[in-house]
Amino acid sequence: MAMTVVVTEAIPPRLRGRLAVWLLEIRAGVYVGYISKRVRETIWQYMEADLGEGNIVMAWATNTESGFDFQTLGKNRRIPVEMDGLRLVSFLPVEAKTEEPVL
Repeated sequence: MAMTVVVTEAIPPRLRGRLAVWLLEIRAGVYVGYISKRVRETIWQYMEADLGEGNIVMAWATNTESGFDFQTLGKNRRIPVEMDGLRLVSFLPVEAKTEEPVL
């Protein structure tokens, strides 16, 4: 079992309720708990099936150089990358907004 943190944005209310079954919501969209790998994987399956337009990051304690691992789901500017055996976060460039000319 390991400490797990889930941070969500714009997820459906039914998924928030499902997360609250296993984890404690300490702030809006921030869930924490001490759960097994099996429960963590089950929660991830629920999130994949019911994400909608939102995005999620899940982090948990593990035996790695950094002491934790994480995975993301949904559209977000932050994407995980691996460098020399470490999982880091890279930022995608900001999308340029194009305005149509007024005729």
